[in-house]
Amino acid sequence: MAELHEMKVVARIKSEFREKFGIPRQSGLVEALRAELVFEPEFRNADALRGLEGFSHIWLIWQFSQAVRADWSPTVRPPRLGGNTRLGVFATRSPFRPNPIGLSCVRLEGLRQDPSLGTVLVVSGADLLDGTPIYDIKPYLPYADAHPEAVGGFAAAAPEARLKVLIPESVKAAMPAERLEALRGVLALDPRPSYQNDPERVYGMRFAAYNVRFTVDETTLTVHSIEPAPET
Repeated sequence: MAELHEMKVVARIKSEFREKFGIPRQSGLVEALRAELVFEPEFRNADALRGLEGFSHIWLIWQFSQAVRADWSPTVRPPRLGGNTRLGVFATRSPFRPNPIGLSCVRLEGLRQDPSLGTVLVVSGADLLDGTPIYDIKPYLPYADAHPEAVGGFAAAAPEARLKVLIPESVKAAMPAERLEALRGVLALDPRPSYQNDPERVYGMRFAAYNVRFTVDETTLTVHSIEPAPET
């Protein structure tokens, strides 16, 4: 029987993603994305963050909260390989793991004081679902964590923005400019599953407090509507 160890949730993230569809597959791909880390009451102690402002980036250790399973598979299908090739789970960053733990490096934009939430960390480039449990936060150390000579296997190069994103002026007016920039970055990476390529299909995704609908024709993504999402 496998050993069990308790882990405490120290914080939760507030991000623009209310559902998994559309989340960048790695952190740092869309720098315009902003998110906040809100600490759980037990950990709202300013002393625990003393000195953190001196670092530009931090590591987040978190739970794939919507990928928790009772069993696991030794192989998975990485989206980077089109979803048709199986590789060992420990050779990928798939969320479907024996322990559903994620690791993300994000830029620390600042610390702000909230009268009811205490110190809140403002970060950019996060690839996490809204409400994701955070198990730990560690500073990124350039001398130890950066290895320019490293070999990246099947994911050696960062994915490039593959799609030209067209948003009509009449549609742009529905969303604040700073969120529109982040949305454009997310859509340019092509949020569709790799096996879907139907130019007639209308896709929908939730981004922040909005429902976004779009189509993709070859290399062009066209946003057809941005509407406030119903309160849940």
